[in-house]
Amino acid sequence: MTSDAPAQAAPQKVPVLGVGISATSYDEVCGYIAGCIGNGAPPAYVCVCNVHSVMEAHGDPAFAAVLNGAAVATPDGVPLVWALRLKGCRGQERVYGPDLMLEFCRLAVGKGYRNYLYGGGEGVPQKVAEVLTARFPGLRIVGAESPPFRPLSPEEDEAAVARINGSGADVVWVGLGCPKQERWMADHAGRIRAVLLGVGAAFDFHAGRVRPAPRWMKAGGLEWLFRLAMEPHRLWRRYLFNNPHYLWHLAGMALSRKAGP
Repeated sequence: MTSDAPAQAAPQKVPVLGVGISATSYDEVCGYIAGCIGNGAPPAYVCVCNVHSVMEAHGDPAFAAVLNGAAVATPDGVPLVWALRLKGCRGQERVYGPDLMLEFCRLAVGKGYRNYLYGGGEGVPQKVAEVLTARFPGLRIVGAESPPFRPLSPEEDEAAVARINGSGADVVWVGLGCPKQERWMADHAGRIRAVLLGVGAAFDFHAGRVRPAPRWMKAGGLEWLFRLAMEPHRLWRRYLFNNPHYLWHLAGMALSRKAGP
């Protein structure tokens, strides 16, 4: 598809514990994605970053390189918004993966952009397609598949790439979970002729499999506590180790700023 959106520079990134987080907004990210479609722009992928992904990268230089290779890395978690504000981005707000998906789908209807859903458990991407097309009549979803949880063989991977490219997708929404989806996007950028967006739990939220946190908990940076209560066996290690470590670093940032000239 030929895009009528002008190409634009990727949003500026601000370093947070060695990861460049984009100081951006929903409108700017959607505009950037639209500008990449059909105009010969270099292959691009977009990450939505939270404390989990930043702390994974903090201990893994290879994964840090994956996040830093993204054209855009949105502040998906409120604690990252706090860090950007500490670094001078006063008006920064959260750019949350599930809501980014909705904002872009709203734009995609008018532009005719073709969307592909890759990830989630069995039946989940098909349910997401059903929900999104009901919410946005005219939205073009040209494929929905749930890959096996295990690593794909080279032949299976090539077949998946061929299916996605053969669909004519402009955007591929990737819901494989962190850090798998980010690594997958970095490996497939260029092989897949579409913008790749890793939106993590957005598939499960939009399919109705996972309850979103109440708005007041999201605004207060307490979404992690809600999710921990919902899935303690899966998430306890992530939140009880990563979050205190991140907050310790955030406090250090605040103290350094206060002590600065």
